[in-house]
Amino acid sequence: MSIATKKFKHVSYLWDEKAAAAMAGDEVALLIYRSNLLGADLRLTNYGGGNTSCKAMAKDPLTGRETEIMWVKGSGGDLGTLKRSGLAALYVDRLLSLKNVYRGLEHEDEMVELFNHCIYDLSSKAPSIDTPLHGFLPFAHIDHLHPDAAIAIAAAKDGEAITHNLFDGKIGWVPWQRPGFDLGLKLRQCLDENPGIRGIMLGSHGLFTWGDTAYESYINTLEVIERCAQYLEDHIGKKGPVFGGARLQALPSAVRLEKAAGLAPVLRGFCSSRMRMVGHFTDDERVLEFIDSNDLARLAPMGTSCPDHFLRTKISPMVLDLSPEQDLTETGVLKEKLAPQFESYRKMYAHYYDSCKHPNSPAMRDPNPVVILYPGIGMFTFSKDKQTARVAAEFYINAINVMKGAEAISSYTSLPRQEAFNIEYWLLEEAKLQRMPKPKVLSGRIALVTGSAGGIGKAIAKKFADEGACVIINDNDEKRLESARVEFKQQYGKDVFIGELLDVTQAADIRKVYRAAALAFGGVDIVVNCAGLSISKPIQDHTEADWDLLYDVLVKGQFMVTQAGVEVMRKQSTGGDILNIVSKNALVSGPNNAGYGSAKAAQLHLSRLNAAELGPVKIRVNVINPDAVISDSKIWAGAWAEGRAKAYGVTVQELPAYYAKRTLLNEIILPEDIANASLAFVGGLMNKSTGNVLNVDGGVAMAFVR
Repeated sequence: MSIATKKFKHVSYLWDEKAAAAMAGDEVALLIYRSNLLGADLRLTNYGGGNTSCKAMAKDPLTGRETEIMWVKGSGGDLGTLKRSGLAALYVDRLLSLKNVYRGLEHEDEMVELFNHCIYDLSSKAPSIDTPLHGFLPFAHIDHLHPDAAIAIAAAKDGEAITHNLFDGKIGWVPWQRPGFDLGLKLRQCLDENPGIRGIMLGSHGLFTWGDTAYESYINTLEVIERCAQYLEDHIGKKGPVFGGARLQALPSAVRLEKAAGLAPVLRGFCSSRMRMVGHFTDDERVLEFIDSNDLARLAPMGTSCPDHFLRTKISPMVLDLSPEQDLTETGVLKEKLAPQFESYRKMYAHYYDSCKHPNSPAMRDPNPVVILYPGIGMFTFSKDKQTARVAAEFYINAINVMKGAEAISSYTSLPRQEAFNIEYWLLEEAKLQRMPKPKVLSGRIALVTGSAGGIGKAIAKKFADEGACVIINDNDEKRLESARVEFKQQYGKDVFIGELLDVTQAADIRKVYRAAALAFGGVDIVVNCAGLSISKPIQDHTEADWDLLYDVLVKGQFMVTQAGVEVMRKQSTGGDILNIVSKNALVSGPNNAGYGSAKAAQLHLSRLNAAELGPVKIRVNVINPDAVISDSKIWAGAWAEGRAKAYGVTVQELPAYYAKRTLLNEIILPEDIANASLAFVGGLMNKSTGNVLNVDGGVAMAFVR
């Protein structure tokens, strides 16, 4: 049967008839296909939010008989990227039989462990708490999503009546209840009491829709959400200006970004009082409309309604008591103004915890805000890594959409504080957190590595990214930088790095890169000065231009990049690391090397001077002295290799072996060796070391420091 293309205004119709036809008969494949389409449209659900299921017959491996199996998105995961390995598969009859042993609402958490007795596929993902919500409904395909348009109605004071009238009674209503076994029973009860309905709205939570086929479920879901969205659009502005109208005017975009970049490290420092956080900034128009409105003061403290929103954004955001025109350049004055605001937020959170906790509640978590709103400027979010911070921002924008819609059709209602606490400090949620992998050694750290589009710099940036850091890769060669950008995106994804053009001799470039780092990640913790060049000439051939270039890049560049990095670190007040990649030539006198060798010596002594000055503010400065790192090096692709080969009386091809043979360990030094040494300095085991020099040269006796 041919499927006519559907036209929608508020959601995306992505179903491809040919693609789906190729999966005919494989209900699980169609479930994954449908899930990926739903997850591709953020108007339907958020990253990691919602779940989908299908029920189909399969052969029981023990009896050989056909039996009904339910495949449902397992715990964690994301609909947009869901694969078969992300599904839980359970016997439907066993799942239904759990009703016989259910002891009531006070004991429903114990049912989660019993899901394991219903597993059909032993390689299943762990079943989520929403499993019974799908299992107790008799439909072949079910979608449970958190679309803003539906939640706006679900979170409205008159949500039940609006839902009934809007869908002529064809969408049921179940009041707010924490997800679990009992909510699954409530959904089935709603269906039994309202036969023929096409979905159920969960108060303050989300939407359930279904169909007999994957396509019917998909279309039903789109149609219900489309109708909700159109209803909201028809009512926006009818009661009066959105969010009570504008209280102030946002500053121009360029000014907002400049101020946000200056403020982000200060906020990051406050938010990192317990553990180092990574930031994200957005001045999305939806954010500005909300934070610049008259209703901000009333709505922001209420918090969010949907559990998915709340778990990622905390009980409520912090609204900065700062004028958009506030001078952010005087860091000391700024911190004095912000300190009591952060203390007030932490006390609010502690009161929330103390007044809602149960005897068996987990210990209070980090009381710092996740979402920080700066009227006139934008929204900052902070979390353990960039992806989590970015997703928190996306979820709070969803919450803004929900508040906007609910206020347009009625009035917005949020989760009661106790209900919110019961979600945030749910023992099942705590168990999930405890199962998460231990953070990597550089988790929460942000590193700027100069000259990181190739050679030693790229190896260091990759090593840091492998160990959990966010990295700012850069180069003065746009073509080389773009190649590195592609490589890093393929290997690490968009949330681990940014790539910026940087000439370390240009102060404007340096300011631009640190500004980008602040906007992308919130600041910087590690600065690795690795950018360099080499010129090898006899003294009579060495020009003034050669000398100036070497000292501008190696010495002045190191100084200016360090100076700007220290300014950011001082704003954060969390210490930091400066790591300078120098050379054995800083210590060893070699032929035809006056300019390069003396510049390297200047780099080394500058490092000592910086270490002495910055120790009191917990900024460590250390040096790595490599030698003869030829692999993937721009330096060795040019005249330097020819000059060194000539100086030592060998061919360019013989240089690697020549350098290796002159070392005590007879080893060729690779970029990865320097990267490993860099991690040793910044990975946490040497936090009480500064002013040190580590030789990574295979053992050159002349370069021994002592």
